[in-house]
Amino acid sequence: MTDGNPVDSVETMFGTPAAPTLWLSPMEGVTDPPFRHICKGYGADILVTEFISSEALIRNAKKSFDKMAFEPSDAPTAIQIFGHDEKSLCEAAELAAARKPAFVDINWGCPVRKVVSKGAGAGILRDIPRMVSVTAAVVRQLAPLGMPVTVKTRLGWDFSDLPIVEAAERLQDVGIACIGIHGRTRSQLYAGEADYTLIKAVKENPRMRIPVIANGDIDAGPKAKAVLDYTGADGLLIGRAAMGNPWIFTQIKHYLSTGEELPLPDLATRKAACLAHFAALVAHYGPVVGGQLIKIHYSGYFKGLSGFKPFKAQLMRTADYAEAADILEEYRLSMA
Repeated sequence: MTDGNPVDSVETMFGTPAAPTLWLSPMEGVTDPPFRHICKGYGADILVTEFISSEALIRNAKKSFDKMAFEPSDAPTAIQIFGHDEKSLCEAAELAAARKPAFVDINWGCPVRKVVSKGAGAGILRDIPRMVSVTAAVVRQLAPLGMPVTVKTRLGWDFSDLPIVEAAERLQDVGIACIGIHGRTRSQLYAGEADYTLIKAVKENPRMRIPVIANGDIDAGPKAKAVLDYTGADGLLIGRAAMGNPWIFTQIKHYLSTGEELPLPDLATRKAACLAHFAALVAHYGPVVGGQLIKIHYSGYFKGLSGFKPFKAQLMRTADYAEAADILEEYRLSMA
């Protein structure tokens, strides 16, 4: 799929407080190649694959290798891996690097029980020394290849232990090129509001030199600007707010440059975008799988529009592109 992922330089790739970057945050089952390509078209600066199991990669699981695919036109794209075993992570990182992404990202933030129960994802937050040592091993593994390594993580395991300021500095000192921080603990999962206080503290640590990317609840231009102004972060990771809403990157950039909010797309624009996404999924996965995967995006594409509920119920009962297009046209006519 790709034989290179050119970027200007590591120093400029991740952004600065004066020129922050907008990242499409990795989401399992969401940020696949078709969706990443769509978000790139709407202004996402950096794309990140779905997180990929190191154990699956070293066992040559086809599905995991397929997740690493990206087109040169979608550069810079990063490949994100997760795991608990140092040897497996190092081997998987080398396999990922062979695809020539912009960088390899280690997921130390996933809160899902089946991941953390093995000491992977946010499970490592209960053992910061091990988090640092395993990350250092991956950095050493990829250093001869000139491949940058980054980390995405959370504030800590729970509110009784919030080690992110120290952990970020130690991760920097073993060679990571950038750190993304979700403003929640593992125990919060995705509940409650993100807290940016410690992200600000990481950025203001006088020993920190690498870029810091803020993540959590960034869903519109005003919120993006408020988080950037408060934390001084070098960029933002946009996750759930991009689902069915790929134009969020355009909207945020417009607000950051003008201070004005763009109006939400009209129904015709949303319908066209949704069907283009459906078609891309079918082209990538085939009609059966593609027709199922589009269903998680319907709510986002038509969020806030009246009268959509009964039409969504119809859409959820079909995986056929032509039938879905007819249903959406019927909805458009009903709203005309």
